[in-house]
Amino acid sequence: MSGIALITGASKGIGRSIALRLSHDGYRVALNDIPSQLPRLAELQTEISKNGREATICVGDVSQESDVERIVKDITTKFGGLDVMVANAGICQTKPIVETSTTDFRHLLDVNVIGTYLCYKYAAKQMIAQGRGGRIIGASSLAGKQAWPQLSLYSATKFAIRGLTQAAALEFGKHGITVNAYAPGPVDTDMIRDLRSDMTKLQKEGQAKEADTALGVDTTPEEIAGLVAYLVSKEAGSINGQCVSINKGMFFD
Repeated sequence: MSGIALITGASKGIGRSIALRLSHDGYRVALNDIPSQLPRLAELQTEISKNGREATICVGDVSQESDVERIVKDITTKFGGLDVMVANAGICQTKPIVETSTTDFRHLLDVNVIGTYLCYKYAAKQMIAQGRGGRIIGASSLAGKQAWPQLSLYSATKFAIRGLTQAAALEFGKHGITVNAYAPGPVDTDMIRDLRSDMTKLQKEGQAKEADTALGVDTTPEEIAGLVAYLVSKEAGSINGQCVSINKGMFFD
């Protein structure tokens, strides 16, 4: 496989694993994250380069339209186009609804929803202009299919990504562009470890419920990357507008 892929939130966790997998599969990859994550991006770029693959760094904030527009333009100039957009960047928060603020909500909306929307928008504009189709992937969550106590704001943003993904699939399909999202349960990442620490405290206070998978273990970032690798493949051309659960049996659609 060859092509050009942009992965947002690529410095660690799921995004990092996706970047490594797609580069392994032959893609030239563009690695995005916010400026504070530049050292991690540089380490990832070095690792990919040592494996004989090509990677470039594109720092920027996905919640800022000018940043996303610039990133897509820069990648197109450097690599000659864009074939895969993985809108992976996201943030989480655990709070009871009565303790949240509109500032909290707007922050999650800006990164998780507006950021995904901007990635979809500018990737699609470039792919349509190229005329060779493409693959767009978003990051939903189990919390985007089943709400959880203390995750109200996060859950709302992940439900929104499902709707955005379905609408984009309907709009972009005529251009040969498929749009899908992955919806993981607990994944072995820093964000989930921090979340689990917060939830354990809330469980002790009787404000949250335990979350167990049928297989008794968390999904790995590499397993998410494997799903993404399939969704962007030629073989997955008939999969469109889907929010694919990957949670080891924690939740059934």
